[in-house]
Amino acid sequence: MTVQVIAVTGGKGGVGKTNVAINCAVALAQRGKRVAILDADFGLANVDVLLSLPVRRNIEQVLDGECSIEEVMLSGPAGVRIIPASSGTRRLTRLNELEQAGLIRAFSTLASQLDVLIVDTAAGIADSVLTFANASQELLLVLCNEPSSLTDGYALIKLLNRDFGRQRFRVLANMVADDREGRQLLAKLASVCEQFLSVNLLYSGAIPFDVQLREAVKKQRSVLDYAPSAPASRAFRQLAEEIERWPVPRQAGGHMEFFVESLLMPVPASSGGAQ
Repeated sequence: MTVQVIAVTGGKGGVGKTNVAINCAVALAQRGKRVAILDADFGLANVDVLLSLPVRRNIEQVLDGECSIEEVMLSGPAGVRIIPASSGTRRLTRLNELEQAGLIRAFSTLASQLDVLIVDTAAGIADSVLTFANASQELLLVLCNEPSSLTDGYALIKLLNRDFGRQRFRVLANMVADDREGRQLLAKLASVCEQFLSVNLLYSGAIPFDVQLREAVKKQRSVLDYAPSAPASRAFRQLAEEIERWPVPRQAGGHMEFFVESLLMPVPASSGGAQ
């Protein structure tokens, strides 16, 4: 079996990135995919909070050899599994050789159990965000219709392109009126990128502003579970269909081994804060 690794990132906070990661995972699971979410926001881990799931162990205890990665995982809606982060730690990006080997081994055991791993990165353009984004096979950049979202989205693309040579970026418009507004957002971002960068921006759809999605957040549930017929739920199902058309890695284990090994490579010294 092959594993597809998708990083969901936003360049800034407040664009709804974690909600996108959760509902995207649920939509894929409802289509029969075996899905896990890695909460890679080590400053403010909140996938578990948004789904009202009690966390007893996290990935740090896997590194300490106290438990397996399977024992850490939480069970979410539609059978989605969540690998919770340890808030307030940067440890995953500063591991010794023994811990690195343990992490590779832990994730390698997951390869046979998953079809898709969704990585919910932190906000911003810190080294840890760049590391997770670059290690993932696909990068889904979440934009909303605010100047700061476009500015920070561009900064993230620029860093990943300049320091890692990444050229393909998938863009999802969130909290927009309709698909037309979503495509206009992509066009704005593309016009800036075309002037200074050689990158390929691919439109992955739009999630409409939806009161029922906000209600689902308050209830600590995915909108697909809370209001299956809501406009946002329909949009997430369309996104899941779109993702199923993305190319899947052919090698055994898919992208999982490359993902973990890439996490452990040092980030180029010039990255992390350039505008």
